[in-house]
Amino acid sequence: MYKFFNYFACITALLLSSLCFSQTTAPKVSLQTNVGEIVIELNPEAAPISVENFLGYVNERFYNGVIFHRVIKDFMIQAGGFRFDMTQKPPNKPPIVNESNNGLKNLKYSVAMARTRVPDSATSQFFINHKTNAFLDGQADRPGYAVFGKVIKGMDIVDKIASTETKNLARYGNVPVKTISIIKAHVILSKPAKPTTKEDIKTDPKNKPKT
Repeated sequence: MYKFFNYFACITALLLSSLCFSQTTAPKVSLQTNVGEIVIELNPEAAPISVENFLGYVNERFYNGVIFHRVIKDFMIQAGGFRFDMTQKPPNKPPIVNESNNGLKNLKYSVAMARTRVPDSATSQFFINHKTNAFLDGQADRPGYAVFGKVIKGMDIVDKIASTETKNLARYGNVPVKTISIIKAHVILSKPAKPTTKEDIKTDPKNKPKT
């Protein structure tokens, strides 16, 4: 009985530590736009290829200066491929494998890779769903659009961008009348926890013995 209890306790501790590790190590990216900040939490466990690709572009500062070039309210907002003058910014990496069957859904505020009609054609462009778009999810007989993260801060900014006035510009549709740009995209570094010291134990009122 004692051995069983020890075994159960160890397994429980292992599962809890794994859960905490995955939650605290999920990469986060800040998109600082000219209308506010959007923070995206990435999911490398479900979409390792898409996350690695996205972080590569972020770390190379590829997204700095690009715009949200396609905006459709109650659908999605798209960025990652055009400059402020609507000239295309060519991707500097090859297309990636479509991960749309990873179990992540195109829910409102989820972030997914944009692509052409060719399933494995995603490069630098991505979009943020402005509503749940189940028809974009991958099916057994049809690839969809791979979700690799979600917005955890700045949903109001997403709503603001989605509500902006748009126009047709040359051969492009749904282009914001007022330019909405990503000023800077960067990975948010996790702050290490401050180690407990003897002084903390002495001064922390929580550590005083109860009477």
